[in-house]
Amino acid sequence: MAPGLTVALTGPTGDIGRSAVRALERADEVERIVGMARRPFDPAEHRWERAEYRRGDVLDRASVDGLVEGVDVVVHLAFIIFGGREETRRINLEGSRNVFEAAAAAGAKRLVYTSSVAAYGFEADRPQPLTEEVEAAGSDDFYYSAQKAELERLLGSVLEGSATDAFVFRPCIVAGRDAPAVLEQIFGGVMERLGPLRGVLGGSVPVVRPVLPSPELPFQLVHHDDVASAIRAAVLGRGSPGVYNLAAEDALVPADIARELGWYSVPVPGLAVDAAAGVLSRLPLMPARAAWLNAFREPVLMDCAKAQRELGWEARHGGRETLRETVEAGRASGLL
Repeated sequence: MAPGLTVALTGPTGDIGRSAVRALERADEVERIVGMARRPFDPAEHRWERAEYRRGDVLDRASVDGLVEGVDVVVHLAFIIFGGREETRRINLEGSRNVFEAAAAAGAKRLVYTSSVAAYGFEADRPQPLTEEVEAAGSDDFYYSAQKAELERLLGSVLEGSATDAFVFRPCIVAGRDAPAVLEQIFGGVMERLGPLRGVLGGSVPVVRPVLPSPELPFQLVHHDDVASAIRAAVLGRGSPGVYNLAAEDALVPADIARELGWYSVPVPGLAVDAAAGVLSRLPLMPARAAWLNAFREPVLMDCAKAQRELGWEARHGGRETLRETVEAGRASGLL
């Protein structure tokens, strides 16, 4: 019998990383998983049997070269979502470049990279739902989006002419029991700063429970385990190399979040959201997470037929189920 695959993975302890390692541990074709992280972790604590820890940083090219030496597949998940523009650019752009170049130089069969729906950009003239044929243009005023688009272009140029095939996944907002912080980071951080919206709406609203302004702007969630199943399919070489959207089929609106949180929701016209987002963008010391409010001023929905057709992938968790699980995990951990 031919030896199984050796897989190198950056970001093994992140929200997607833990799910990805679990999924790879269940694959008979995978013999060894080498996970690189800056902080130590014990695979045994996660009940991982084929995974091992290697200390390293994606910003250190020597560490990355050592990680990918002799491996069959490289999975790149290490990425910062929330942080300052310069900090995220250094880690996300320079670190990812190191991984891309090292994988190609080592002759890895496949490189699996998680991009984001944000790579498409958040412009009003995009077709809905988004398919993989739409250019990853990014949005210059939202650095996370711009960085994701830039990295996809960089990946294409680095791997051009190499023997390494690239699988690029564009998941929507990743949530689930292992990712409860997504609500606190994205929605909680934005809601803290929605004071300007009260003025736009014309007066304050007496509240007993928190009120979530609810524009009718649909969005999607995807469960981290469903992202992991797509990663496993790519690691095993199923389907064709290329870009794949990942999202649950059912779309949500902010009122669904309010319902799960036990909050009130107040319908908000689109003009009010635009006005509030404009005020927020000018607030001093506004944390990066509030930029997501600007990002979702337009509907962001994706078509996932390509992943279903080529990878045999399906979202086993619906958006509402994923939201409910995320809220329950957030409450259990004290985040909500």
